This record gives sequence, C-alpha cells and structure tokens, in this order.
Amino acid sequence: MPDLERATTELLQRLIQFDTVNPPGNEEPAQLFLKAMLEGAGFECELHAAVEGRPNLIARLRAPSDGPTLCLAGHVDTVPADPDDWTADPWSGELRDGYVWGRGALDMKSQVAAEIAAAVALASEGWRPEAGELLIVVTVDEEVNGHGAEWLCTERPDLVRCDLLVNEGAGDVFDYDGSRVYSVAVAEKGVCRFDIVTHGRAGHASTPRIGDNALTKMAPVLAALRDATPALELSPEPEALMRAMGLPSDDLEAALAEVESKDPRLLTMLEPMLGVTLSPTMISASTAINVIPARARLTVDCRLPPGQGEEAARERVAAAVGQDGFDVVFSDTVVGNRSPADTPLMGHIRDFIEREDPGAEVAPIVVTGFTDSRWWRHAFPDCVAYGFFPQRTMDMFETAPLVHSADERISVDDLGLAASFYAELAEKVLR
Repeated sequence: MPDLERATTELLQRLIQFDTVNPPGNEEPAQLFLKAMLEGAGFECELHAAVEGRPNLIARLRAPSDGPTLCLAGHVDTVPADPDDWTADPWSGELRDGYVWGRGALDMKSQVAAEIAAAVALASEGWRPEAGELLIVVTVDEEVNGHGAEWLCTERPDLVRCDLLVNEGAGDVFDYDGSRVYSVAVAEKGVCRFDIVTHGRAGHASTPRIGDNALTKMAPVLAALRDATPALELSPEPEALMRAMGLPSDDLEAALAEVESKDPRLLTMLEPMLGVTLSPTMISASTAINVIPARARLTVDCRLPPGQGEEAARERVAAAVGQDGFDVVFSDTVVGNRSPADTPLMGHIRDFIEREDPGAEVAPIVVTGFTDSRWWRHAFPDCVAYGFFPQRTMDMFETAPLVHSADERISVDDLGLAASFYAELAEKVLR
C-alpha cells in the first residue's frame, strides 16, 4: 500500500485540527468525521455516549464465518496546550521537516490515524476478514474521567468484547549497550492513592509555641519519601525486558547499577517497573495564613505491580516512613493486570520487527502509568491486550519528553511504519 503513509499523515493532520482538549473534550465533530470515513469504506458504525455530546465510536467489519475479534483501539481527546510555549500552532497539524506537529501527534491521535487509515485502505481495496471481525473502537475522555473505555467495558461490554486488542502504551525503540529494543506493553501497574495525615493543635501563628504545628510534622515524612526507592522485586515483564537488554536478573541492584553507569536515562524507565513506587504530589494544611494548622494532609500517588493492592501499599509506606505519628487514609485503588506475553499476537509483532529492523529485539514491558487496556483485561479475562505503536525514527528518549508537552510531533516515516503494521496484522489474524 504505497499511499498508506500519505493517507495516515493527512488523517493525523485533520484529527489534530479538531480541538478535543479535555476538559471539555468536545470530541463529537472528530468522531462524526471518522464515522463517515469508516462507513464510506464499508464498516458498520455506531456512536454510544455516556454523556451527551461525547460519543464513543464503534466500527465493525465482519467476516461471513466465526473467528477471532481483533480490536484496534484509541482515544481522540487530548490534554491542553499553551500556544505561547510552542513553535507551531498546537492545532494546525503542520507538516514540517518530515514531522507532523500538534497536540495529540503522539498521544494518541497518531495511533488512531494509523489504525483507521490502515483499516480504510484494506476495506476500500475490497479486503474483508475471512473469519472473525475487525473492530475499531475510538473512545473519548481517556485523559480525565471514565466516559470512554471504562464506561464501555463496564456498562456496554457487548459492544467492545474482543479476543485481541492493540492499544497505546509502547512500541518506540531504544538502544542499550549494542541492543536495539522495541517494547510491547503487556501489563500495567495498579494505582493506589492515599493521604498521610498528621495531627497537632491549632493556635495563633504570631505565637508559634502556643500550638502544635501539624505541618512541620510532615518534614520527616517528606524527607523519607524523597529518599525512598522501590523495594526491588522481579516480575515477568521487567525480567523479559532485562533479558533483551542483556542484563542479569538474579541481582537487581547490580543490574540497575550497570544501567546507571551506561545510560542513566534508562534507569528512570526500568526502576519503577521493579516494585511499589510512592510519589507525594499535593499537600494542604491551614486554611488561614495566621492559624497554626491542627491537621496536615499529604496526598501520595502509589503505583503497584500487577495484582497487588492496598495491603502492598501499606507495607511499602511502613517500610519507607514507619507507622507512627500519622494516619494513612486510602481513597482510590485500581489493581493492575496483565496479559500473557507468549502469544501469537506477540509472534506477529516479532515477525514484523524482524523484517523491518533486522537484529532488533522485542520485549514485553509493564506500563508504570495507566492506559485503557486495563479495562479490557478486567472485563474480558481471556482478551490478549497489548500496547504497541512501532516507532523507529524517533526513539523513546525523543518521544517521551514531548508527550503532554510543547512541540509534540511525530515522524511521517513512523506513521507509515505503524499503519503498515496494523494493516498486516488484520490480514494475518482474520483469515
């Protein structure tokens, strides 16, 4: 498909021009545009919304016989952008020096464009699945609330049930000590948020000793959290990644020390995969400047390996800061999950990379953040859900700082690479 790169590029430019900054989102015009495009190629399309004006797009291309359902998923909402910080208009979709510029160029209108351009190209040429179904799910509200994939998987699972899912989360390449590695997100850490609360006695701020300042009691807690490092524990995904990098997994401290000495940038990526992390992010105390606070509250963002929950977080807090002098109040826990890494889908990815970038490794990883793949795995335990958007022109260290930042952009070459992967995958799986 020689025109696939161009079609993907033009579609991404158009999608960036839809201002879908969330909040408020306003995704409906973009979704209607994509719906018309897919229907024109022969897809059956539906729009389903949890809230008015923010519809999720479901598109199907069915085979005459039963078989697997392959879902290509993505979201069209984006985070905000301040034009004063950019060297391009964030909503222009400008094509400059072989790159498409604009908010969503990486997260994740690029993948949506590549998936849909690939699907439309196949269908327009007369291709149809021989068995099963090609399912396209374009969601809203991924960046803020749960009106997209979470709502669909929870409230309308009949619409999005699938056997195989390809979503965001990984795929950009990195080099380490002679190894060239493409990551595949097969798992996600869980989220566990809580408050650490210290107590004292209120008093007038003009007389410091008259009260018992709860805020100053946070000082040792903050210092301990600043110095805390993950209690290193090995799980399948980082073990596989370390193997691809040529690192020993029987001595994690030695492996991390080696990475730090050779490429400290990779330590930032690898270390959080190896255990529970604690990040203090917000603090509050007195509501008046002249009142010594009787209570101070520190909010902590905790991320846990797949399958772990509140108890693991409590143990990590106790190990990092002790158990005395404060209360721990949990507010929100979402347990992380994983898909098996040894699957035919992983085999298709390896075959594609071996052909496109001979000698490169493919390694499963655990995402330390959060993507919508988690909802599919939870709703459909047999679903193999991976994050994979292959990029080789811009490596991981070029793309990561641009996500949610100024001058977000993506290489046209990488758009063509990704679109060719999705087209090839559909032809291989649905036959």
